[in-house]
Amino acid sequence: MKKTLAIVMALSMSLALVACGGSASSSAAASNAASGTSSEAASTPAASGEKTEITLATGSTSANYYAIGGVMSTVLNDKLSLSNITVTSTGASKANVQLLQDGEANMCIVQNDVAYYAYTGTDLFEAEGSYTDWSALCAMYDETVQIFTLNPDIKTFTDLKGKTVSVGAAGSGDNFAAGQIFDEYGMTFDDVNAVYQSYSDSAEGMKDGKIDAAFCVGGAPTTALVDLAATADKPINIISLEPEHIQGLMEDYSFYTEITIPAGTYDGLDTDVNTVSVRAMLACRNDVPEDVVYELMNVMFENLDDLSAGHAKFANMSLEAATQGVSLPYHPGAVKFFEENGMTVE
Repeated sequence: MKKTLAIVMALSMSLALVACGGSASSSAAASNAASGTSSEAASTPAASGEKTEITLATGSTSANYYAIGGVMSTVLNDKLSLSNITVTSTGASKANVQLLQDGEANMCIVQNDVAYYAYTGTDLFEAEGSYTDWSALCAMYDETVQIFTLNPDIKTFTDLKGKTVSVGAAGSGDNFAAGQIFDEYGMTFDDVNAVYQSYSDSAEGMKDGKIDAAFCVGGAPTTALVDLAATADKPINIISLEPEHIQGLMEDYSFYTEITIPAGTYDGLDTDVNTVSVRAMLACRNDVPEDVVYELMNVMFENLDDLSAGHAKFANMSLEAATQGVSLPYHPGAVKFFEENGMTVE
């Protein structure tokens, strides 16, 4: 009798311990899901038969990255057998790299110039050093360098000399792009009256005549510029960059690509504009399983029509452009996908 009672008590204690462990794990998962992030779970494969949870770091809830991520999760989750995408709002490109590094997200959308700075430990990441435990999946769409003005006397880049020019918020991607273009033209910020503002604030200042020109790096058309063109009492102009300077920027910085902004993109823009762009790209931690990335790539490119119906930026995605301007080594799952489609990447 005593022996039987001891066995029953031992079994009861064992079951209680298992139940407590399961409860703690479930609570942590619920907490991570509620906050839109995950810690170690964001970077480890799921148990056999379970989907890998993908935490996709995007941008602010009012920006393209967040909306694009939302469309990805809505369209793709039902079609993915190996993973499930959860979108989290963030401070965009630089914050997304840091979230991947800390294991709080395992996939992100990021500008390819910021990705380059992070991987090489330069510019935006000079103080932090290089982050190398992440890889590229593919390029998504162009983030166009737009140097905009309402001043009719500014027709070329060198016409900016002596003018009041917003060169982007200090330390921003816009600011670094502006510096690189000034350098390409043999100029510095000392050649202008430089102010450091976001392009949306600059557009407002331009209406009041406080700013002559400003830099914007964003998908064209950009909402702030659309509003400026529609409400200003002068036609908007986007400065074209000469072919030799476009080529020089592309030679010096691997993340730039050449792009044309068509006439009519903004009210009053009556000629095509030649400029450069960086690209929004998809990246992930190296420890995301190869088969998860490979399936995601296949499903995403097989469903571009449905994705485009949800957000216009997906209409700019194509297999042919998916490797243009990529500034990181590729994840093995992406390498496999591209090789099966006749493309060689590293």
